[in-house]
Amino acid sequence: MKVHHLNCGSMRPLGGRMPEMVAHCLLIEAADGLVLADSGFGTRALEQPGKWLGTALTTVVGARLERSETAAAQVAALGYAAEDVRHIVTTHLDCDHAGGLADFPHATVHVHAEEHRAATAPANFRERYRYRSIQFEHGPRWSTYRTEGESWLGFEAVRELKGLPPEILLIPLGGHTLGHAGVAVDTGSGWLLHAGDAYFHHGQLDPVARHCPGGLEAFQKLVQTQKKPRLANERRLRELVRHHGDEVQVFSAHDHAEFERYQDS
Repeated sequence: MKVHHLNCGSMRPLGGRMPEMVAHCLLIEAADGLVLADSGFGTRALEQPGKWLGTALTTVVGARLERSETAAAQVAALGYAAEDVRHIVTTHLDCDHAGGLADFPHATVHVHAEEHRAATAPANFRERYRYRSIQFEHGPRWSTYRTEGESWLGFEAVRELKGLPPEILLIPLGGHTLGHAGVAVDTGSGWLLHAGDAYFHHGQLDPVARHCPGGLEAFQKLVQTQKKPRLANERRLRELVRHHGDEVQVFSAHDHAEFERYQDS
């Protein structure tokens, strides 16, 4: 399967006092249509940024809104129509990952069941504050999954996503949010693992000397839902790179350097 790497939302946190970030999404050309892994800010963020993304993302995280960076614009630039996107597989439903869902209202949205519950039926103030309910008002066609399935290189996996080929997997990676997951894609020449927000900086997966800028380290702690699962999954990803780095390319949603690496390939 051909895979396109898209930046669907640039960010300059705290006025440049933290590294510049991207919203790294995938556009996968499957046999019966296109599949997005995450959807970025979305076009409606340009029309009503505060309402669509919230003041935290537009100010503290420094969202830089460009129509050309929306998933919808990039799909069109590749010669496709929005209706060609048949499925969207989400790592989680934070506003910078789910903002583009409304641009593809006909697509089936695949998400971990606990993430869907937290975003659409929040049980506490933290969940109500975290997710932008306006992003789901168009009534997405949800397809939800529990943490079950065959193992994949030591991780639990949902191996069959409804209507999708077996080369696309949803890998539970909770911690950043309750239902956070990674999206694994078998390209035919190796695996890609979109790890979402399971980590923020490539140095966190360095198998020899883990490192991360202090600002990003603090930010990850601030936005985490569960500390122990997040750190445990970071360790598991580091071990994946150590033992299977020749089989799997792992990248996060926001690391600018990782995204640039795929642009140069």
